[in-house]
Amino acid sequence: MLRLLNIEFQKLRYSKSAKVLTIAYFVILLFIALIVSIEFNIGDIKVRIADQGIFNFPFIWHFNTYMAAILKFFLAVVIVSMMANEYSNRTLKQNLIDGMSKKEFVLSKFLTVTVFALISAFFVLIMTLILGYSFSDFTEFSIVIQDTEFILAYFLKLTAFFSFCLFLGVLVKRSAFALGFLFIWWIIENISYALLKWELFKDTDIADNVVQLFPLWSMSNLIDRPFERLNFVQSAASQLNADIGIDYAVHWYEVVIVLVWIFLFIYGSFALLKKRDL
Repeated sequence: MLRLLNIEFQKLRYSKSAKVLTIAYFVILLFIALIVSIEFNIGDIKVRIADQGIFNFPFIWHFNTYMAAILKFFLAVVIVSMMANEYSNRTLKQNLIDGMSKKEFVLSKFLTVTVFALISAFFVLIMTLILGYSFSDFTEFSIVIQDTEFILAYFLKLTAFFSFCLFLGVLVKRSAFALGFLFIWWIIENISYALLKWELFKDTDIADNVVQLFPLWSMSNLIDRPFERLNFVQSAASQLNADIGIDYAVHWYEVVIVLVWIFLFIYGSFALLKKRDL
């Protein structure tokens, strides 16, 4: 496995675009810390984001992983380009000539995307601990370790998303078309949900149960939007006697669905390569 990883990172080492996008991704992640200075007005009330508890443990685990996951498209470009370059530079064919099997080739790519996801998760973990211990009103160990499952959810979400990008890179061969297909697939999932929710299965939960099986939707379900947990939102809902009714927990069946998609994407990548005459 180390040999396969070394081969892949040697390729990325000489890719300027991969370096730029990867560095940009981690630098922009650091900008989450700047949220502490954001202020805005709601009527005559001045709201300072930092005062709404976003850096309090355990909420910060949810908030940081959700915000960091939005930026995953930077690394998605790296993953898709990595696969596209294999075709354009003919390194895929050369690797196979040099004795690497197609199974090893796909495994090397999967290990690479997993390492990307792992490094990103570790980065968010450290950043969250620093921000939390710097600004949180609660730093007791029992509170700090609550909701740390969001880090695992973040890692799985990135691994699944990058595996999907890898599959599209193998399928389409060109990075621009692969990213375009990714966007089209996102539209298809949302249109499908709308048709199920408001046309085929009105006033039922069938659409919500079906859509959680979709690849992108299932990844999104791992980390639900955290904004309804902010103090001023909770206070407003309480005053209006409104029930926000969002389940923020990371459920085991959501993890299983995403794991199945990871397997299908990687197996699909191998099946495509095995079928093609390279």
